[in-house]
Amino acid sequence: MAFRTLCGAAMSITVFGIASVILISGYGQAKTLQYPNKPVTIISDSAAGSTPDAMLRLVADRLSRIWGQPILPVNHPGAAGSIASRIAADAAPDGYTLYMPVISSFVALPGPAPNMPIRLPQDFSAIGFAGENPLFVVANPSLGISKISDLIAQAKAHPGAISCAVTGVGRLSHLTAELLQSWTDINLVIIPYTRGPAEAVSDVVSGRVGLFIEGYSAIAGAVESGSVKAVAVASQEALAEFPGVPTVAETIPGFSATGWQVLVAPVGTPETIIAKISGDLRKVVSDPDFKKTIAIHGSYTRAMSPAEATAFVQAEQVKWKPVQELIANQTQR
Repeated sequence: MAFRTLCGAAMSITVFGIASVILISGYGQAKTLQYPNKPVTIISDSAAGSTPDAMLRLVADRLSRIWGQPILPVNHPGAAGSIASRIAADAAPDGYTLYMPVISSFVALPGPAPNMPIRLPQDFSAIGFAGENPLFVVANPSLGISKISDLIAQAKAHPGAISCAVTGVGRLSHLTAELLQSWTDINLVIIPYTRGPAEAVSDVVSGRVGLFIEGYSAIAGAVESGSVKAVAVASQEALAEFPGVPTVAETIPGFSATGWQVLVAPVGTPETIIAKISGDLRKVVSDPDFKKTIAIHGSYTRAMSPAEATAFVQAEQVKWKPVQELIANQTQR
């Protein structure tokens, strides 16, 4: 009799335990289904008005429509992306603070900026791919440069005479300028601007600086007004939206430089929420109207799963490692 009572008690505890697990699991799933039920913040490591900032705001607008919740883009530029990275990494892993870093945050030189370069999946959980922005080389019309071959010829005839604006030390525009010099054996005067592209554009328009390397949305107004000339785009193939702009690769075979952004979340964010955001981001970047809208701004996109986004980032880190080493060697001299 005592044995039966003991068995009955054990069975009751087991049933209670199973029921508890089911209830907890159901609660977690219900919580995920309700996500998001309040505003979401997306942190950016780029300055307001930059090409990555424009992409972030376009993606945020579309996700906000799907979720029925406000999305608040927050810019934390500076320190080569380490400020934004630290703030995002320290956020609660609940899906309400996300991070959209640029390529430079993943290929930053180790050492100069704390917490950089970012590694996936150690530092953040990948959600998906947001967009890519081929870099443009633009020049003040007074230089008389219409194509990359003109730039190379003029730079070789007058070493160190042509100045080139880039958006920050170690950022992609800087890496691209260094790659251009390395592949063509020319010498440009690199001038980094750390407060966003507006000041750099102004200096190129005024003629204080000769060249600028940046994504299209940041230079669109100056190009369209004729204040600066788009000399070339560093995409792998010519862009249909910019028929009069040749690729750098037409003069320097194999040359390409494209900025990109991925959406990530703090480590520990529930997989169900990661999957929910990833699925909705896929809807955004797969929408033909969205693709057409960003193409006008010189940006392009494609859908990636969290695993595909992680693999993509890791491959890009391998691709840009030689340029990182080149800059590191120059710094040590």
